Amino acid sequence: MTRGARAARIALLAVSFGFLGLLLLAPLGAVLAQAFAAGFGGWLSSLADPDTVASIKLTLLTAAIVVPVNTLFGIAAAWAIARFEFRGKSLLVTLIDLPLAISPVVAGLVLVFLFGAHGWFGGWLIERGFAVIFAVPAIVLATIFISFPYVARELIPLMQQQGSDDEVAALSLGARPWTTFARITLPKIRWGLLYGVILCNARVMGEFGAVSVLSGHIRGLTNTLPLQVEILYNEYNFQAAFAVASLLAFLALVTLLLTTVSERHLHDVKR
Repeated sequence: MTRGARAARIALLAVSFGFLGLLLLAPLGAVLAQAFAAGFGGWLSSLADPDTVASIKLTLLTAAIVVPVNTLFGIAAAWAIARFEFRGKSLLVTLIDLPLAISPVVAGLVLVFLFGAHGWFGGWLIERGFAVIFAVPAIVLATIFISFPYVARELIPLMQQQGSDDEVAALSLGARPWTTFARITLPKIRWGLLYGVILCNARVMGEFGAVSVLSGHIRGLTNTLPLQVEILYNEYNFQAAFAVASLLAFLALVTLLLTTVSERHLHDVKR
């Protein structure tokens, strides 16, 4: 490598790391500094607030419902698209990408029009004592919608690249479809599946726009972690707001670590 090329590489790396440090590490450091400004005890007491505990429980409950549902959908959609030819296949692929193309706020408004008190189905449901908007079901529906592409979009190209020769061979030898999937297909896609599940989970826990439209901001009932951060910050309770934000930042760092590990294995599989 010539001296000029080495200097250019160093300059590009310096600019890249400087940019990342300015936009990523500096805000993260500011969040952690504010979160622990009152010490570790103050951080724990902020997280022990009943409304914050309720927001943590709601976030975990939403993820526990949404991630398995989207995982099953992603596997089924990817298997159908990668292994079969059928009428409407291109439409299905387009619909899978739809949540990535529209604003989450718009998605939340659509659900209000459908399930609100004056919506298509809202009045009928309310008459039967089942509330959707400003309740947990609305949060679950919104997060399902905005996060369902992630598993499918990771598995579709992976399964298309791998082909179906092994599955066809197993079926020709008398293996049942579910046995073929469990023993041949699933082991081949496990790292791509894990990668998609991690991304889906991160999207669910960090969703703000659609949930903000639908939740009603009812303390202790419909506030997820991002909404709780907003409420605490608007009330000028900055230390508690940053404490809750640091919990989200910790989840983001764990997600980043898991995606890095799974992505490395995924690249090995694609080779």
